[in-house]
Amino acid sequence: MLAMHPRRAFARSLFCFTAVLAALPAIGQHHEGAHGNPADLDAYMARLLDSERDAWQKPDQVVSALRLRPGQVACDVGAGPGYFTLRLARGVGPRGLVYAVDVEPRILERLRERLAESGVRNVLPVLALADDPLLPDGACDIVLVVDTYHHFPDRPAYLRRLARSLKPTGRLVNIDYHKRETPVGPPLAHRVSREAFLEEAARSGFELVNEQGFLPHQYFLVLRHRPR
Repeated sequence: MLAMHPRRAFARSLFCFTAVLAALPAIGQHHEGAHGNPADLDAYMARLLDSERDAWQKPDQVVSALRLRPGQVACDVGAGPGYFTLRLARGVGPRGLVYAVDVEPRILERLRERLAESGVRNVLPVLALADDPLLPDGACDIVLVVDTYHHFPDRPAYLRRLARSLKPTGRLVNIDYHKRETPVGPPLAHRVSREAFLEEAARSGFELVNEQGFLPHQYFLVLRHRPR
């Protein structure tokens, strides 16, 4: 099956997003404090965007390692207020597209404010479901998941859904905390180890193609999906 053209995929997702947007008041009430997000979302978003995070998250080095090309389609799953999203948008350029996926309407509203402030026009915020990113099939050159994988209710099933959103040569990148004590990150009980993630990824049809080791507290894994 031929992959959908990025602009057609954009239009399709915009239609779906607009329909979901109409239901925001009820959804926002439902998601408040859910999906592992703290009840104080303003403080949470401030921490996500804090420039001190750059010292250990190394966002510019991460995006450089992705080797994005102008015109590509990227996806930021668990985008939050756009810590990585805006950097991805610069990486794919004005002819490219970034889907910014999150389940919390208030967080996406903050992202939209930041997009307006920065003049970025190649990002489409997507209000997702807990078990489905609501991405078009075959649309993405790269899907980036940072510190989010442990939130998925059925992790292998979510990976299979992400596989559908990838182009045949697309890549899935998972960055998450090692399952050991670190100065930052969630409690150990909430973390998914590198080995556990790779085992679940393999069961979902993914294989490891590259690994970066420059992050002090997180693993950085690049995978491709094996067609069956």
